[in-house]
Amino acid sequence: MHRVVVLALNGVIPFELGIPPRIFGMARNASGERLYEVVTCTVDGGPVETDADFSVSVGHGAEALATADTVVIPATHRLGPIATEGVLPRPLADALALVRPGTRLVSICTAAYVLAAAGLLDGRPATTHWSWTERFRKVFPQVKLDPDVLFVDDGDVLTSAGVAAGVDLCLHIVRRDHGSEVANQVARKCVVPPWRDGGQAQFIERPIPEETTATTATTRAWALERLGLPLSLTDLAAHARMSRRTFTRRFRDEVGVSPGQWLVLQRLELARRLLETSDLSVDTVAAQAGFGTAASLRQHMQSAVGVSPMAYRRTFRPTANGLSHAAGAHG
Repeated sequence: MHRVVVLALNGVIPFELGIPPRIFGMARNASGERLYEVVTCTVDGGPVETDADFSVSVGHGAEALATADTVVIPATHRLGPIATEGVLPRPLADALALVRPGTRLVSICTAAYVLAAAGLLDGRPATTHWSWTERFRKVFPQVKLDPDVLFVDDGDVLTSAGVAAGVDLCLHIVRRDHGSEVANQVARKCVVPPWRDGGQAQFIERPIPEETTATTATTRAWALERLGLPLSLTDLAAHARMSRRTFTRRFRDEVGVSPGQWLVLQRLELARRLLETSDLSVDTVAAQAGFGTAASLRQHMQSAVGVSPMAYRRTFRPTANGLSHAAGAHG
């Protein structure tokens, strides 16, 4: 069983600390067996303060890091010299030295500072919470920081922005390891969206519609049931009983992207799910997902994820042992 070890630092934010056990702990195979073992540790095995009005006691010390297949470090705002000088305190440096070579490393929010201070992000792409990016760039200029994305997957090192982006990243890891069906089941159990692209912007201003204002939610649900059909802006606006201009403005206010961009994202998600879970030909997948032709699907997938449909299927299709090829490729 894949072992996830969560390292809780002093001042850890409780929400982020709870993400790994919740997401990975809910993942099951077709037989209902757990796919991950999740344990939590601290540097010295003792309790740690959180940024709330309570402390957390854990069952393991830093020695647990030596047993990890994946190490997750949740956010803390009490970074001290890590954030100001890019230097790890000796006890934390010694703890991280116990991590075996090849172990997958994951940071949530400001924990990217920890990985950077350990030299693990040098020359690599990464992200962190948007409000901490200016300081991050000054302290760690050698890191290829992208402040405008939800998470960055660089193979064996993955970093996320803050709060809910940690959920997105952990779901992405489950998806990478075991395919979209398992990840979608976890998302449903946790009542969260099953997929938000890592390249999506961190911060989008979305005014909350007044109660008397019509929304596009019903039309979005309607469109999701008809992704394989041609759907124009006129069709969507007509279903919502709005003018094209009003519908487009309201849609962007509520969702953060245009109706056309949203449709492409939903169709890509459907195509990816079909590629992972069925033996349908690429032509059939393209038709059922609303792309019309295999050439169109290839173009959109190449642009979105950098691979062809067949390459994606080979990488993410679960194998007989329940793992995807991607999981094996990344150890």
